[in-house]
Amino acid sequence: MRSVQKIKNGGLMSKTKKLILLLFLLISSTLFSQVYIILDVHVQGNERINRDLILATSGLRIGDNFVVDQISHAIRSLYNLGVFSDVNVTIEEINRGLRLNIIVEELPVVNSFRYVGNKAISKGKIDEVGIIRIGTYWSPIVQAENTRRLLAEYQSKGHYIVDIEYIVREVADGLDIRIVIEEGKKTVVRAINIHGNREIETKKILKTMKTKHRRFLRSGKWEEERLQEDLVAIIEYYNKEGFLDARIISHDEYIEENRYKIINIYIEEGERFFFRSLSISGNVHFNDELVLSNFSFRENDIFNMEAFNKQLGSVAEMYFEDGYIYADFDPHILKDANYINVNLVIVENTRAQIHKVHITGNTKTKEKVIRRQLVIAPGDFFRRSRVIRSQQNVYNLGFFGTDMGLDYMPINMTGDVDLYLSVTDTNVGTIGGSMGFNSRDKIVLGANLAHNNLFGNHWQGNMQLEYSRSAQNIDLSFTNPYFLDTDILIGFNIYHTQRDWYDFNYRIYTNGGGVRLGYPIKLLDHARAIAGYSLYTKRYEIRNSSLPVSPSLQDLHEEGRQYTSAVNLTLMRDSRDNIFFPTSGSRLILYNELAGGALGGDFNYYKQIGEVSWFTPAFLTTVLRIKARYGYITDYGHNHHGVPPDERFYLGGTGPDGVRGYADRSIGPQDGEGGTRAILFSSELGIPISTDVIVGLLFFDTGNSLNKFGDFNFRSMKKGAGVGVRVRTPIGLLGFDYAHNFEERKWEPHIQINSTF
Repeated sequence: MRSVQKIKNGGLMSKTKKLILLLFLLISSTLFSQVYIILDVHVQGNERINRDLILATSGLRIGDNFVVDQISHAIRSLYNLGVFSDVNVTIEEINRGLRLNIIVEELPVVNSFRYVGNKAISKGKIDEVGIIRIGTYWSPIVQAENTRRLLAEYQSKGHYIVDIEYIVREVADGLDIRIVIEEGKKTVVRAINIHGNREIETKKILKTMKTKHRRFLRSGKWEEERLQEDLVAIIEYYNKEGFLDARIISHDEYIEENRYKIINIYIEEGERFFFRSLSISGNVHFNDELVLSNFSFRENDIFNMEAFNKQLGSVAEMYFEDGYIYADFDPHILKDANYINVNLVIVENTRAQIHKVHITGNTKTKEKVIRRQLVIAPGDFFRRSRVIRSQQNVYNLGFFGTDMGLDYMPINMTGDVDLYLSVTDTNVGTIGGSMGFNSRDKIVLGANLAHNNLFGNHWQGNMQLEYSRSAQNIDLSFTNPYFLDTDILIGFNIYHTQRDWYDFNYRIYTNGGGVRLGYPIKLLDHARAIAGYSLYTKRYEIRNSSLPVSPSLQDLHEEGRQYTSAVNLTLMRDSRDNIFFPTSGSRLILYNELAGGALGGDFNYYKQIGEVSWFTPAFLTTVLRIKARYGYITDYGHNHHGVPPDERFYLGGTGPDGVRGYADRSIGPQDGEGGTRAILFSSELGIPISTDVIVGLLFFDTGNSLNKFGDFNFRSMKKGAGVGVRVRTPIGLLGFDYAHNFEERKWEPHIQINSTF
C-alpha cells in the first residue's frame, strides 16, 4: 500500500527558519532583561482568515508585558488551527515598547476534487469515508488522514493492495485535486498451512476457523481481524480436546501474484490430559453432592476445558440465585502426568439482601403500579431469576421503552444491595383512525380512543368504532386491574354490534354489556381467574327471503328480539418473557361460558374454549411459537333454538380462530351454520428484524370446524402457510400475512391488528 503526492510540501517550516527563530529567542531573553510593553500587534499575509481570529488565537495583546515564551506559544497555537503552512513572529522596538508582527502563510484551499478508478467503493461511500471537501484547507496532514481512511475502507472490502495517488494542480481559486485509485485485485486466501499438529488433523483445525481458502462457491475472503479471532479459536479447540498447554508459536502471511494470500500457522500441541478427580472445599451453603451434580466428568474422560468452564458457570449461577453474588470460585487445576485433578475452592462470602428498590424515570406512571410488578422486595435475599422476572413484568406492562435497566449496587460492608430500576415512559394512549383490508369486507374503517394507563394508575379505557361492508361496531370498555390497590380486577364493557353473515344469509343486531371480576391464583405463578356476567339482546334478520334458510334461523328471525344471560369463567396463565416478542414461556387460556338455565334468557348453551401457546428459542435469534386451540359448544335443557349460529365456530382468516390462506369464517361444516367443535394448530418462526418492534414470520396453520370430534380427520384438515411481518406501533401490533391455501392452491393476503399468538 502506498500513497503518492505530486506537489511540494509547503506546509512545514524549513530547518533554517526554525534555527533563526531559536537564536532570536535566545538573544531576546538576554537583551530584554527589562520589562517591555506590547504597543502594537500587526498581522500580515492573511487572505481568508480573519485578523481578529489570528490575534485571539495568538494570545498576544496590546498593553501586556512582553514575555519571550509568548512567541513560541503564539506560533504553536496558530499552527494548531490547521490553516497555515508557515507562521513567523518578528519584533520591533518602538517608543520604549514593542511592535509584534505576525506573518502567516495560509494553506491552499480545495477548489475541486474528484476520485478516479474507484469501483469497489461507490462514489457516495467514498465521499462519506474521505475527509476532503470543497473549501477545506489542504495539507499533508489532510492527505495522510484521507489516505488512511480510504485504505481502511478498502481493507474492509478485501482490497489490500491499493495505490492512491494525489495529482494536485494550482488554480486561481486554490487547488484542483484528482485522487487516482488503483484498487488492484481483491485479496483472497489461496492456502492455509498448519504446521506442528500431530494429534489433531489439519481438516479439523481448519473447520474451527472462519477464514477459509478459496475454492468453488467459496470466496476465500481475507480479513486480518478474522484471522486473529481464528488463532484464539484454534487454541480453544485444542483445550476442548484436552491439550491444555497448546499454543500458537507464530504465524505469517505473504502475498503471491499481488493477490493471493498464503497463511502459515505454527502450533505446539503439548500433551493431552484426562480427567481423574474433582474435590471441593469452602462450601457451606450447598453440600458437596449438590455442587458436584453440576459436573458430568468421569474418570479418564478427555478433559474438556470449555465444558468444565460451562459447568463451573452452573455452580456460580446456583450460588448467585441464592444471593451469594460475591462468591468466588477458584479451580486449582493440578497436572499429574497426563491426568488432571481439580480442587475447586469456593469462597462463599456474605449473602446479599435487598435493602431498597429505587425507581426512576417514571414521569407518567405512578410508582405503585411499577412496584406491583416486582417479585422481589426489600428484605428478600437477592435472587437473579426474580430480578430478571421483575424487569420482564415491568416491561410487559407496555408503558416503557426498550432502554429499561435494572442494576444493583452494594451499600454496606455486609454486602447488602440496593436495586436501581430506570424506565422511560412512552405514549400508551392513542387516538386516531385506521383503514384495513380483508378478503371479505375489502375496506375496513375504524376509529379508536384508547389508553392503557389512565392517570398513571394502569387503568385501561377503550372506545372503538368499526365500519365495514359486513359489520358496524361500537364498544366501550374499562378495566381496573388493581381495584382499591388490591389484587382484585374489575371491569365492564357496553357494546352495539351489527354484523352481516353474507354466506349464511342473515344479519344480527346485538346490544348489551357485561361486568367482570378477577383475582390471582396464588398457588400458580403468573395465573389469574376472571369471572364475568353478560346480558345482551339479539335480533336475527334474514337478508334475502327468496333464498333458502335453515328452520332454526327462520325461527330466530320470526321471534324478533331475544335475550341472552350468561356467566363465564376464564382461567389464564401467562409466563411469556416479552409480550411483544416472546422468546420463552407459555400462555394458557381456558374459557367457560354458561348461558340460560337458572340465569334466564332465551338461549341455553355451554361453551368452552381452550388455548395453549409455547415459545422457545430456535436457532440464532429466531423463536419458535406453537399454538393449539380447541372449541366446544352444546345446547342443553329446553332449547328449541339449539346453539345460536353466531356462537358456533367459523375458522379461517386471522384472529384466534384464524387459518391463514382461507377467507374469514370460511371453514365450517357443510350445513352453513358453523361447527360446534373446532380444532386448530398453528406454528410460527419469528425472526426479529428490529428488536421486538419489527418481526418477520414464517408460519403454518391447520384446522377445521365440525359438529362432532369423532368426525375429525387430521389428514384432511385445512392447511395454510406463508410469510408475514409484525410491526409494533402506537395503535397496536399491526400484521400483514401472505398465505398459500393448499386446498385451492391460491394465495390469500391478510391484514390484522394484534398477533395471532
